[in-house]
Amino acid sequence: MCGIAGWIDYGRDLTQERAIVDAMTQTMACRGPDAEGVWIDRHAAIGHRRLSVIDLEGGRQPMVAEQDGRTLAVLTFSGEIYNYRELRADLISRGHRFRTESDTEVVLQGYLEWGEGVVDKLNGMFAFGIWDVRTQELLLVRDRMGVKPLYYYPTADGVLFGSEPKVILANPEIPRRVNTNGLRELLDMVKTPEHAIFTGMHEIRPGHTVRVRRQGLVKRRYWALEAREHTDSLETTIDTVRGLLEDTVSRQLISDVPLCSLLSGGLDSSAVTALAAKALAAEGAGPVRSFSVDFVGAAENFVPDPLRSTPDAPFVRDLAQHVAAEHKEILLNSDNLSDPDVRAAVLAATDLPPMWYGDLWPSLYLLFKAVRERSTVALSGESADELFGGYSWFHDPEVLTAETFPWLTTTPGPFYDGTPLFDGGLLSTLDIPGYRRSSYGDAIAEVPVLPGETGLEKRMREISYLNLTRFLNTLLDRKDRMSMAVGLEVRVPFCDHRLVEYVFNAPWAMKTFDGREKSLLRAATRDVLPESIVQRVKAPYPSTQDSGYEKKLRDRLAEVLGGGDAPILPLLDKERVRGRLDGSISTASTQITRIDLEVPLWLNAWLETYGVTVDL
Repeated sequence: MCGIAGWIDYGRDLTQERAIVDAMTQTMACRGPDAEGVWIDRHAAIGHRRLSVIDLEGGRQPMVAEQDGRTLAVLTFSGEIYNYRELRADLISRGHRFRTESDTEVVLQGYLEWGEGVVDKLNGMFAFGIWDVRTQELLLVRDRMGVKPLYYYPTADGVLFGSEPKVILANPEIPRRVNTNGLRELLDMVKTPEHAIFTGMHEIRPGHTVRVRRQGLVKRRYWALEAREHTDSLETTIDTVRGLLEDTVSRQLISDVPLCSLLSGGLDSSAVTALAAKALAAEGAGPVRSFSVDFVGAAENFVPDPLRSTPDAPFVRDLAQHVAAEHKEILLNSDNLSDPDVRAAVLAATDLPPMWYGDLWPSLYLLFKAVRERSTVALSGESADELFGGYSWFHDPEVLTAETFPWLTTTPGPFYDGTPLFDGGLLSTLDIPGYRRSSYGDAIAEVPVLPGETGLEKRMREISYLNLTRFLNTLLDRKDRMSMAVGLEVRVPFCDHRLVEYVFNAPWAMKTFDGREKSLLRAATRDVLPESIVQRVKAPYPSTQDSGYEKKLRDRLAEVLGGGDAPILPLLDKERVRGRLDGSISTASTQITRIDLEVPLWLNAWLETYGVTVDL
């Protein structure tokens, strides 16, 4: 995994801008702590920071392709290509010669052979830029599911691009502004594709390319979810899911550095860990290493809440024992989660206020930091709930008729409302409900359906599509930023596009054939899991219930309110804030009850730290 950066400008000589290019590239040091490289020509500057995972000595970047002493193309690449060995063999048979054993060179040589068509052949998570010296054109590419991020900012004479907004913001010519739509995106859980919050900045949509020429930019979709008739029987479907999972987990175990699994004791992470243990055992590679996170006192004081009915720890131990994992539990407390340095590190990693999920941001950061001390690569279970129908909203009758995003209904809905303390006039101006309706309408219009598909099957396809193209990206962003903040590469087997395409088209009756959530996944993996996990009900990533954490949030918000000059103050209803701060604190504090405190605090920290101007 790495960090990429670049600047294309057809109107100036970029060889005179080395200091700015270096500064842009240096912002990616957290993503690539092992090596740095910059390639500059008159109209193109390409930067790279490397986290060495495959071919530790040979995969340095930016990587240059040459012929007869002439530079043909330059590549800056982030991610992993899981089928690079097969592609390498194919390219060798076509006459290509390789200098390294890296997947990076496979992408570069593949581009020389197939041009932009190389993207159709790649299996993996990736974001990259290729500057074609012959045509003086840039090709930007993002993987199908959006596992790896890629941002760009069009300029009058070209484009700036990078793995994170901070690359682009490091260029002194780029203003730090957010307009009305940007603030709407921040205050509502809609995640509009391509929207990057900062005015003028864009995020390349998953499954898309952007080609930059002197004449301007051209966007192209190379992959999207499609509606296809599913003709396999239930038995064949279960077997196919198992086969795809075994193949993708095995592929994602390839690494020249220490590798582990992230284990929560839920079905998703347990299935990945168990299949990884099975594959490693078959290779004689020793036990799988796994890590989990929990909170001091959680085992003794856990209280069921609307999102979590059981604690993780007992199930984590069951799975670790079942597969003989080399397991490590990371214990955190409220002081860790509220530590100003930790929260500053989280904000620096996101470049945006981490509005949703509250304490899960610092918790995940601290977990990944601890894991990174022992491993460089980790497997994770993201995407299984979106793919197999794991969330409660997949099974709520109210969602079937609700004309909004499923996660904004019923039980989880209040968790994503961080606006109670904001000024009523501001909220009226923003008209978040109207923006949400518009966003929802745009998303529904994209959903592919089979001819004649109606009723429940059509609606469940819509709900699946919304989860895979909108909700999932918030989780992938969180995972990417927190892991790369400490130089940890996290791989997500459930995002393999072959698996996604197949399961997306399985009928809803198959996905719930045993009357429960994630029926196909449970059936496909139950033979490698302990019965306790097979029967466990879905529970999200753990969150602290310590009222002491909420007390710290209240104290900090009181400081903001009392300071008088915090940038968030004009956006808040100060009387509501005072009333909230004077209210009692429950013995067991939850994510849902704290979200109204988390959102203004993170937004204030962002406005303050990044010097953002709000244009309303």
